Amino acid sequence: MAGGNDLGSLLGGLLGGAGGQGGGGNILGALLGALGGGGNGSNPLGGLLDMLTKAGLTDQAQSWVGTGENQAVSGAQIAGALPDDTLQKVAADAGVSPEQAADEIAQSLPQAVDKLTPNGSLPQGASLEEIIRRQQL
Repeated sequence: MAGGNDLGSLLGGLLGGAGGQGGGGNILGALLGALGGGGNGSNPLGGLLDMLTKAGLTDQAQSWVGTGENQAVSGAQIAGALPDDTLQKVAADAGVSPEQAADEIAQSLPQAVDKLTPNGSLPQGASLEEIIRRQQL
């Protein structure tokens, strides 16, 4: 069990049910679970930011990691940045359409990345679950 739901509940707690929907943490947990998969100590957040950078969303991704204002991103931009099979899996895990999954990711990802990178950079050498737990303390 790659812990997508555990990650979702951790992210949900970190975000405090952002946007009043409460679904942001779960969908991000499903996304990061799909990207991280093997639980091999790799940080799926770093892989996700790499995907966004390759899709031309460098400024947005850097704004979330950095300490300034978070730039917005659209569901269409998220859908274009993620591999189709990843978005399909996340949507299936969350019980929503791929379009809705992309929209929810676009809404909650900037805040999640911002909270997970309080010092303006990705924490090194820790799993995503450890990083989230540290932020919640």
